[in-house]
Amino acid sequence: MLIRPISLSIPVFLIVFTFQEAVVNQFNLPGGGFSIFMIFALVWAVISTPEIAALLGFGAGFLMDLSLSSGGRVGQWTLIMIVVCYGVSYLGYGDENISGNPVGVVLFVVFASLAAEVLYIVTALLLGVSVGNINQILLILLGNFLWTLAITPIALPIFSRLHLNIFETRSSL
Repeated sequence: MLIRPISLSIPVFLIVFTFQEAVVNQFNLPGGGFSIFMIFALVWAVISTPEIAALLGFGAGFLMDLSLSSGGRVGQWTLIMIVVCYGVSYLGYGDENISGNPVGVVLFVVFASLAAEVLYIVTALLLGVSVGNINQILLILLGNFLWTLAITPIALPIFSRLHLNIFETRSSL
């Protein structure tokens, strides 16, 4: 039953990832910028079931590990995105106050993105990767939080419409 939605999701993920790498990463934004790909994966995780969200988190994390801008160990983003996507979906699954409310989805995605960044820093420290000093870390976390808060309401209708078109199970004439 999931073969059709997953086979349709793969090209969408690759297009958003390519857009992130080719366009968004070229912007030199103050505070470190944002990741449209992470926003995309987290929006889909919020409005999906936990099993689909874990699978989406694996795919998103794997692509983020392949990114040239990722400075961590291979598999680090994969683990973080599986945990965050599953957690976000598990906490929001069945709760119409979150998944039915655009403001709730935006805030959920923004705080999940912040949690993913903090988990990345913690796991990078555990793995011995250089992360910089505390002032740089706080500036990047604040910048990422604010940019994600600004971009998510703009991208949410597009990403949720894509999700609806791919995962919709009812037939139409």
